[in-house]
Amino acid sequence: MPKFVMSPFLVLLVLAALSGPAAAEPHPGSAAFVDRVVAEYGLDPEHVRGVLERAEYQQAIIDAITRPAESKPWYQYRPIFLGRTRIDAGADYWSRHRELIDRVAAEFGVPAPFVLAIIGVETNYGTITGSYRVVDALATLGFYYPRRGEFFARELGQYFRLAEEEDLPLEDVRGSYAGAMGLGQFIPSSYRAYAVDFDGTGSRDLWQSLPDALGSVANYLKVHGWRPDQPSVLSVRAVPAGLERDFPIKPETTLDDLATLGVEFDARGLTGDTDATLIELEGENGPEYWIGLYNFYVITRYNRSPLYAMAVSQLAAEIARTAGVEAGPSLAALGQ
Repeated sequence: MPKFVMSPFLVLLVLAALSGPAAAEPHPGSAAFVDRVVAEYGLDPEHVRGVLERAEYQQAIIDAITRPAESKPWYQYRPIFLGRTRIDAGADYWSRHRELIDRVAAEFGVPAPFVLAIIGVETNYGTITGSYRVVDALATLGFYYPRRGEFFARELGQYFRLAEEEDLPLEDVRGSYAGAMGLGQFIPSSYRAYAVDFDGTGSRDLWQSLPDALGSVANYLKVHGWRPDQPSVLSVRAVPAGLERDFPIKPETTLDDLATLGVEFDARGLTGDTDATLIELEGENGPEYWIGLYNFYVITRYNRSPLYAMAVSQLAAEIARTAGVEAGPSLAALGQ
């Protein structure tokens, strides 16, 4: 009788069958993620695994992050946020919540029009706060978007911890395609680090509590170094031909340095040693130049794009103008 010999491959199959089905990862790399966040935040591993098993990949999220508004040229980006409707809505919002908004501005040293402009650009004053489940957004980007997967995986871990800290319904919270939440669109790490309980209720609610939402935006700018006595930008009259130099968003030069290079501008009473950088935007008929001051850089800490910071700066000026508010130093350079 011939002797039966089982092949090595069949041996592996039999052993696998005897040991039960292998636990497949719900998302590529999620097993290592669970180990990491359990060690870092002391989370229940079964809870984290269960949430990840229910988190859904969303192709629309990948599509959205690969074509953000900030990829447009300035002359196309600007009209999105500087239309008459959004300007008037900001002035009306200020009128309806004047006492609170002015109190936030005084408490944190950030002019009210800039706080309004942030929420105006981010969510159109709270009317568009996002329709994606935050857990889906962060899982999709953390596990399926290699370009910034590590960043979003960290934010997913922060989100698990935030949900425990603020007693959030983790699987129900909705936000942007990038996992940003509330009126000011805070990502989880920013929520944990910079959100404030401005209404004194013991929690930080960036959806239903207007004091918390507005106070958190102002606090974010304050913590990142907002300078109350300065504008965010200065208009430029002329730039010398052939000026070939890269200027980073964070100022590494001064107004005196720019003047020495031949840049012409109105300093609006600022001293020559004021930190400044040269901003070049793509206008419809050629380059458009501005001088970015330190507050411009602070706004880019909220969103890294200079287009975003310029839209916020100009929207703030237009809201103040429409509201009939006298210009302070932060808005004077924009023609207030």
